[in-house]
Amino acid sequence: MLKLKRILLIAPSEMTLTPAFERAHALAGATGALLHIVAFDYVQALAVAGLLDHDAMAQAREGYLQVHRHWLEQQARFQRCSGIQVTTEVVWARSSLTNLLEYVNDFLPDLVIKDTHYVPALDRAFHRPVDWRLLRECPTHLHLVTSAQNPKPLKILAAIDLSHLEELTQGLNDRILDLASTLAASCGAQLHLLNVSRWSEISDAPMSVPTGSLDENLRNAIEDAQQEAFDVLAERYCIKDAHRHLLTGSPHKVIARFAQQHAFDMVVLGTAYHHGPEGFIGDTAESVLNRAPCSLMIVKPLSGGRM
Repeated sequence: MLKLKRILLIAPSEMTLTPAFERAHALAGATGALLHIVAFDYVQALAVAGLLDHDAMAQAREGYLQVHRHWLEQQARFQRCSGIQVTTEVVWARSSLTNLLEYVNDFLPDLVIKDTHYVPALDRAFHRPVDWRLLRECPTHLHLVTSAQNPKPLKILAAIDLSHLEELTQGLNDRILDLASTLAASCGAQLHLLNVSRWSEISDAPMSVPTGSLDENLRNAIEDAQQEAFDVLAERYCIKDAHRHLLTGSPHKVIARFAQQHAFDMVVLGTAYHHGPEGFIGDTAESVLNRAPCSLMIVKPLSGGRM
């Protein structure tokens, strides 16, 4: 079973408690992992004023950061009372994708946790939000928190993809279930398994076709193979029959609707890249984030392919 040792919480620049704080506290407590909280803070006015009087503004900036450090340390002190090992840091920098990724690569966490918020489609079209870019480029597992009605999740949905050869996704389905089962066991949560059948792999090429366009015998053979693979995974991770779900339709729509209807606290799903012009395999994670029915846990493949 996977062991989470280091969790990184990316806190908002505003000194306010958010759902990600609650979820990070709950997961660190349940798994015994070290929790490190970092906040990126940058005030443009102070930076510009520093060009005129560097020493005075350096002092003002340090005073400003000290207030933020004190606030963050207070939150950590409360969490330490429950036996969690917590460290904090405030960084004078914008919370840009470059700065976030640099910090993640330096700290090397097993899991990154961050709040996420709904972004209208028009805004996404003209300005790609950091969360969407982080989803693709974060080198480790990423938990995007929409709410924390239950800080310690009670129901977890592992959404796998059996439409691609495992060699293309670098064992991603097993990694999804490994992380999901670890979290479920640590939190005492129900673990459900979902596969949405619509696309089927018919060759070694990294592409898929709708099963409805296939010959009936070939379609039945593909569905039987997916059913067998689904059962093998479910048995391997001891998932009850009542918690196994095979559905059909557009994956991102079905996952979002199913998670909402059954009040899941977290959906665990994967994202991966392959080499070649097609780039992204299964943008289901990105599409689900567009309509985020609950918090998402994004699982990355083994290092070796591009993240």
